Amino acid sequence: MPEQASASNPLMKSAIVGVVLQVLLAVLAKYVPSLGGGVTQGAGIGIGGVAGLLYSLWNKGAAMPNAAGGGAVAGGVSGLIGTLAANLLGGGGLTTALASGTGFPAIGGVVGALIGKVLGGRSA
Repeated sequence: MPEQASASNPLMKSAIVGVVLQVLLAVLAKYVPSLGGGVTQGAGIGIGGVAGLLYSLWNKGAAMPNAAGGGAVAGGVSGLIGTLAANLLGGGGLTTALASGTGFPAIGGVVGALIGKVLGGRSA
């Protein structure tokens, strides 16, 4: 029965969606030079926001602070894995990329989760 528990876990599902989108962005940035720099960073923050929004919408019973925390985790995890993928594909320096590539999507995840709570209605 653990398969059912993980299949209904909104944090896991939203983080996986975020990771898939972040890795797709890393691959696109590798082969489309015009996506370099600020465009990919802004898109990474947006993807973190989408992961947070999905977490909040899929976890309707969560209170506002719990939704924000889950959104931060979903956005941060997706940003971390996306940053690692980008560096494995030939990105720049890893230390600063890890800090900004994880922190900014985590903030985007918080904002996305809070928007999701407002749009999805409060049930807690």
